[in-house]
Amino acid sequence: MCKSKIEKAGNQRKVAKVTWDKDTQMATITYNEKKTNQDEILKRIALVGYDSDKFLAPDDVYKKLDDCCQYDRVAQTASMHTMTVASKSNSDSHMSPKASEPVMIGSPLSGIYENYFALKDALVQTEKSKANKMATNLLATINQVKMEKMAMDEHMVWMKVMKNLESDTKKIVESKDISQQRIHFMGVSKSIYDLMKVSSLESPIYFQHCPMANDGKGADWLSKDKDIKNPYYGNQMLTCGKTVETLK
Repeated sequence: MCKSKIEKAGNQRKVAKVTWDKDTQMATITYNEKKTNQDEILKRIALVGYDSDKFLAPDDVYKKLDDCCQYDRVAQTASMHTMTVASKSNSDSHMSPKASEPVMIGSPLSGIYENYFALKDALVQTEKSKANKMATNLLATINQVKMEKMAMDEHMVWMKVMKNLESDTKKIVESKDISQQRIHFMGVSKSIYDLMKVSSLESPIYFQHCPMANDGKGADWLSKDKDIKNPYYGNQMLTCGKTVETLK
């Protein structure tokens, strides 16, 4: 549903084509530069509810999106949807592919947050292959983040956690063992928590703790859901843990 809305808004016959991959949250925009430009395409996408670094969706339009299509907007800043766009400008009417550079659409942190939650969900499901894929997506958003778009507090924390966040995420990507993925997820969660503490969030995020994980030392994670779904044990002890802090 979200994919079709974004593509329908951006597409124009023989002028512009938008293709969005919901799994990687990567979109490709191809357009005829004689007839349109990237801004015009992004305006149309914003008008159906999806923010970019140039154009914010009207609040009333965003609120009408189905729950499955809504995303975390960063309050009182250039709130962005978690898409990354590879923009291809083409002067010929057939829009034949040309080399392009990735362009980030979305808050430099909201994309990271959404991919973190997807990784957490994969660990809850004890799906190591899916966790590997979600960690790969997270690593991509980490590497593409634009620090100049961050608020000052976010920028300061980012400089402190960036190396550890990248390193821990990369270890999950490289690991084929679910137990090792969960160990490295602890470090990822610590970095994400530090970032979220200084972000202005429109919806509550729940900081949760399992006392049994990490050989009884305990481990934390963040969730958009208040209900406990433990990423360190999955179905073995799905509801083990409690919410220790609510971030707003």
